[in-house]
Amino acid sequence: MPKAYVFTRYGGPETEALVQVDRPVPGPGQVLVRVRAAGVNPVDWKQRTGYRRPGESGERDFPAYFGNEVSGVVEEVGEGVEGFAVGDAVFGRPVVGGYSEYALLSVDLLAPKPAALTFTDAATLPVAAVTAYDGIRQLDLPAGATLLVTGAGGGVGVAAVQIARALGLHVVGLSSEAKKDFVALLGAVHVPSGPGWTERVPGRVDGVYDLVGGDVLEDAATLLADRAKLITAGAPPEVVEKLGGARVARVRTPERLAAVADLVVSGDLDPHVTQTFPLEQAGEALRTVEEGHARGKIVIEVA
Repeated sequence: MPKAYVFTRYGGPETEALVQVDRPVPGPGQVLVRVRAAGVNPVDWKQRTGYRRPGESGERDFPAYFGNEVSGVVEEVGEGVEGFAVGDAVFGRPVVGGYSEYALLSVDLLAPKPAALTFTDAATLPVAAVTAYDGIRQLDLPAGATLLVTGAGGGVGVAAVQIARALGLHVVGLSSEAKKDFVALLGAVHVPSGPGWTERVPGRVDGVYDLVGGDVLEDAATLLADRAKLITAGAPPEVVEKLGGARVARVRTPERLAAVADLVVSGDLDPHVTQTFPLEQAGEALRTVEEGHARGKIVIEVA
């Protein structure tokens, strides 16, 4: 039986386990993928605690799979699937599976993997890179404008800085002092986080992409003349709306997946995978992200 890393109830790390599961069977409009790599994101551990994205409802079935982005090879196609065949290299967001040997993906959230894109890099794109891309497009700042990215050293932040730079924006990146050199390497002006950080921001800010929430989001809002240019992926909608901003509007389509893949292939986006772990060490990979030690992207390499 295939293996999967799951959580057996809502709670902390004590709920996690590597278990054997039944091999999923693709339904209409789905493909079964043998997973080669799975990206690790903060939303993974948050879902273990009971977190739901805006608009989500209903209880999970347990055990519940970890993981929201995978790459791999098509093993089986469901009824009505067109454009994908057994043996195709693909990446996308799983319906079932994630940190697992097999995953089910809907063709609505699936794209072909370009030959020039590694499975490891492809597994970082469906959540982090597409979230970054969606936010930058939503802000729609003109070339030459200045964008502040909070949490610039994390998975989404790394992609947001690079995508913004590729579109001709000046970028200021807020992160810990420990990530100073890394953020500067991405092409952003680094601002160290901590008390009084807004006073360290050089010059005018035309837009804010927040990935932290809380007090950082509230402080960042004070830097803007136009609060419509404040977006967040780090706070609930009701919090940012009180400040005059909005949540990132996610566009979950194969076309968006293809767009970010093209950015990697063209050299405009480097996912900066800084650590990889085998499936047997999925818990260690998740702790690295949950405890805030990750720099760039963490990936579980399954096969």
